[in-house]
Amino acid sequence: MDSLGLFILLIPTFFQQTAASSLEEITWTYKGLVGQSEWSEYFPDCGGTSQSPVDVITTQTKYDPSLIPVTPLGYSQYGNQPFTLFNNGHTAVIKLPEWMGLGGLPWLFSAVQLHLHWGPGGLGHVGSEHTINGLSADAELHVVHYNSELYPNMSTAMAQRDGLAVLGILIVTGEETNPAFNSILNYLSRIRHADQRAFIPAFDVQSLLPSDLGRYYRYNGSLTTPPCHQSAIWTLFHERVQISKAQLLKLETILYSSKAEEPDQMLLQDNYRVTQPLNHRVIFASFSAESGRELSSGEVTAVVIGVMCGCVGLAVIIRFIVKTIRFFKLLHLETVVVNSSTSSWDILHNNRPAPMPRAKEPEKAKEKKQDLPLNLTSEDERKEELSPSLQTEP
Repeated sequence: MDSLGLFILLIPTFFQQTAASSLEEITWTYKGLVGQSEWSEYFPDCGGTSQSPVDVITTQTKYDPSLIPVTPLGYSQYGNQPFTLFNNGHTAVIKLPEWMGLGGLPWLFSAVQLHLHWGPGGLGHVGSEHTINGLSADAELHVVHYNSELYPNMSTAMAQRDGLAVLGILIVTGEETNPAFNSILNYLSRIRHADQRAFIPAFDVQSLLPSDLGRYYRYNGSLTTPPCHQSAIWTLFHERVQISKAQLLKLETILYSSKAEEPDQMLLQDNYRVTQPLNHRVIFASFSAESGRELSSGEVTAVVIGVMCGCVGLAVIIRFIVKTIRFFKLLHLETVVVNSSTSSWDILHNNRPAPMPRAKEPEKAKEKKQDLPLNLTSEDERKEELSPSLQTEP
């Protein structure tokens, strides 16, 4: 009876272990068999309401002044022990020593591993898991930690609501090479196929992070790969990290998701999960969009170029105005010179001034003119008087 009771008690445990081992044996993919749309059928948590990644709509984030900058602990003190680089068929993983940790969170978190997500290989600017305002980056780096203050190991913590803390770093491309990422990319040829691993020189993990660790988005989410446990506190940095186009191309084209002995070799590409619904979750921001803030180097460059273009445009406008004013002044002067060298009578013949009226004669002149006929009359009379006498004389 006791043996039967013990057997009955062990049956649930047996089925749980069998189910767990069967889940581990399921080979999931991003776009093939057991692809993203089918994950929830085999891994129930993948259909939960707090899944990652998400699209961060910056206008809908909520500013939380209590969010302090995250603090990498021991990231730059990597010691002499090499790191292990591993191709798990889904991504390139580097196992990190547990004495590396993360501060600035409610609990102390110890480092577990870091890995990358990327796109199709030079066919567009997609590849990151998280997006901001609907825009994807070229790739994304994740640094995973577990809550070592509350739980003994990663396996236990990953199933707990507050068990994990993940840093998300968006990666974009530019012209300059990023030496920090060469600490990973230069050794990918050693793990080209799934299940291959290699020891690589240890390096400063903090050099992979953006310089500004104080501006980020925070939300509760999940692992972005099966089993998709909803146990992650996500910190997505606002500042992007830049690598060269050649570095991104190497990441996108050098690894295979298939094993070395498999006849059909498949490139490891497009290993990113599409964004998931927020489902009324709130994304908090450690900075206020309205408040004055420090600009990133890229933003500073854009502002400087904008100011320079504005100054050049303003100078062109001022120069045009000055030239226009000078032109009209010269035109006016030429018109005045032409007018002064040409007779006004020839130009304005219809506007000749009327002849001036004669001035009135003085009164004395009038009197003299009146006396003149009178005097002439008296002289004639005298001649008439004398003529008869002259006629009577012999």
